[in-house]
This record gives sequence, structure tokens and C-alpha cells, in this order.
Amino acid sequence: MDAISYQRAGDVGAALAEVNRPGVMFIGGGTNLLDLMKGGVMRPMKLVDITHIDALNGVGTLPDGGLRIGALVRNSDAANHAWVRERYPLLSQALLAGASAQLRNMATVGGNLMQRTRCSYFYDTGFPHCNKRVPGSGCAALEGNNRMHAILGASPQCIATNPSDMSVALAALDAVVRVTGPQGERAIPFAEFHRLPGERPDLDTTLAPGELITSVDLPPPLFAQHSKYLKVRDRASYAFALISVVAALQMDGNTVKSARIALGGVAHKPWRASATEQALVGQSLDRATLQRAAALAVQNARPLRDNGFKVALAQRSIVRAIQQAGGVA
Repeated sequence: MDAISYQRAGDVGAALAEVNRPGVMFIGGGTNLLDLMKGGVMRPMKLVDITHIDALNGVGTLPDGGLRIGALVRNSDAANHAWVRERYPLLSQALLAGASAQLRNMATVGGNLMQRTRCSYFYDTGFPHCNKRVPGSGCAALEGNNRMHAILGASPQCIATNPSDMSVALAALDAVVRVTGPQGERAIPFAEFHRLPGERPDLDTTLAPGELITSVDLPPPLFAQHSKYLKVRDRASYAFALISVVAALQMDGNTVKSARIALGGVAHKPWRASATEQALVGQSLDRATLQRAAALAVQNARPLRDNGFKVALAQRSIVRAIQQAGGVA
């Protein structure tokens, strides 16, 4: 690891003043950033520690009945907060499905949003071809081991997937990411926060240079009674998703009034299955209906040599998650 300098920021203004320089980065829990630094993937010259900024911590209610979660709230604290468990249980489930208890005790909500892909070609600097790490160098995963890679929304420049469990839940909940930076404060709808790779896979999010995540806002709860986060992985703990599914339903008796379906492990960003959501509205949860709706989620899938199994696995997982959310499985 290269020599770096370190500074602790006492407030948001001080943090923004320091990071608005080349080679300077924010650090919270550091559970992802420090790994990337040790591997030589990221080489900041200076770290600005934001963990002592009280304004970025805490969980509070919003005037509309929603919830605001500070960017520095630890993943374990968010998952176990009474308001999150009661009003947004699928978010609690997603947080508890991620990493180990030790990592959840360190990782922050804001840091979780900024996770980099776990593509092995990105992480291993011995592979020269990675457009995410070295723009313009190519994508080794296209012809390499691509079992864990994207089947939706990829580009010839990058087929990496977003690793966050929490973000899949936030995508389904239509959360809003609040940020502040050199140009002031702004609110980013969650669907617009993470990017598809396109021609610039090195850019994971739509954050502008120098911007800092301050909180995540959740709308009023609609799906507390009928929701499920399902994660399918190679081993039962501390593994990233092959496929993950959020199923959140509003039911009118046995009929779906509204639905939110989001997928993880399939794309460069959490993937909302809007066609599946629309196909469920006004329908009962019979298996034939669910199978037809699930097929719509992957109708534009472009599997690779090693990950074609994800197409069928995603459909089965969607059906199972909806059944569990609706209480019919």
C-alpha cells in the first residue's frame, strides 16, 4: 500500500473542503475501500475520515411518514432498528443477508451504496484488461470466467455486477439518496443513482466530483405486511448473490394491488423488473401467473458462456420470492 495522509473531518463543510482536491477520498467504515487500497486497485493520496460527523448519523422520521437514515449509520444498526424492522422489513432482511456480522458492524449505509464490483478481473491488478479499473484497456471477463457476471444491461465495455444487497431493497422501495457537494445539496432518485456501464464503466454512480452522501430517505411504508428478500448464493453465509430478489406486494384480498420487484446479481446496478410488476397488478398469486410475470424480467437477457443458468434461476427465484411475500409458500 502506498503512503497516504489522513485527516479527520469535524463537520460536513470541512470534509467537502478537503476532498475537493485531486487524490483525496472520503472514508467511513472502510470495509471495501481499504481492501481496494491494499490490492492496489485504488490509490488515494489522502483519506478524509467522516465518521465523527454527527450530522451524518441517526435514524429519524420524515413529515410524510417516511424514514431518513443517515449515511454513517452502521449496517447492523440500520438492520436492527425498530422502525426499519417494523416498517421496512425487506430492507432489514437485505442488510442482514450481506457480509458477516463483523463487517456489518463497521460498514455504513453510505459506504454500502458506493461498493465497487467484486469482479475478479477488476480486483486483480495482474489482469491488465479491465475498463472499470483502466478505461480503454478492454474487458477480460467477456472471454474469461464470467459465471458471476451480468445478464442484463451490460455493454461490450463491462459485464460486472453490483454487489450490494441493501441497494436491491432500496431500489424496490423507491428510496432517495441525499447528497451535498460544491454545488450544494440535491436529492437523487434511487433509480438514477447507480449507472449502467455503457461506454464509461469506470463510473459506478451519478455522484459529481466532491459530493458526499448525507442520508437515504425512504417513502412512507406500503409493503410491511407482504415483502421478502431472497438471496441465492453458492454458500449459506458471507457470499455474494448469484441472484437476489426483492418482492414487495400490496394485496387486496387475494389480488395484487401493486408490486415492486427488484433483482441483484444480474446487472451493473440493482435491476427493477417493471414489466413483471405491471403483469402482477390485478392478478392472483397462482403459479402460472407468476411464471409468466417472472419470464418478463429476463426477456432481454444476454447470457454469456458461463452464466446462462442465471436466466432460469432468476425466474425461479422471482416466483419463490413473490410466493413467500404473499404468504402462499
